[in-house]
Amino acid sequence: MTQQSGRRVTANLSLTLDGRYHGPDGPGDFGAFAPYVSSEVARDHMTGIWRDATTAVLGRNNAEGFMGYWAPLAEDESADPRDRGYAKWLVGTEKVVFSTTLTEPPWERTRVVNGPVADVITELKKSGEGDILVNSSAGLIKPLLAADLVDRLHLMVFPEIAGGGRRLFEDGLPATRWTLSQQETGKLGELAMVYDRAR
Repeated sequence: MTQQSGRRVTANLSLTLDGRYHGPDGPGDFGAFAPYVSSEVARDHMTGIWRDATTAVLGRNNAEGFMGYWAPLAEDESADPRDRGYAKWLVGTEKVVFSTTLTEPPWERTRVVNGPVADVITELKKSGEGDILVNSSAGLIKPLLAADLVDRLHLMVFPEIAGGGRRLFEDGLPATRWTLSQQETGKLGELAMVYDRAR
């Protein structure tokens, strides 16, 4: 088994029962996710993903969508405190955004990188403190799983079969063992789970 050192690498993603992180109509198809993302369990789960993290790692598309949506919520006193807590963390924390097209970061406390995600994360692990959260970016999580660099997985599983769309767990990943550390079920049947890599 691979021994890991340095900072913990965590990742979060929401999936349908058939393992999709978006629906058959492409990356913007979240119809199967919409009924569940603002549930009590989902909001509590979201609070758990960032509590120990000091670095957010995102792909460019997610960064643009996240900052456009969450940055205004950081200042919205009427927002759910859990949403606002996450928003304030995202705006204020160190961000590493992977992009082949951006040359300058459009957000504060952001570094744009263009390189192999496993190499960048390996370097990030060597300095600083706190978790490195790979934030809902499946295109980054997949190569990190392939390199066995993910230490904790925060997964929301929604009781829907999308019937199409991209999957997180595809053939070819190395065999690994995980321990269920936390689990909660919501009123709509959504599952919030935290898995730790058993090393």
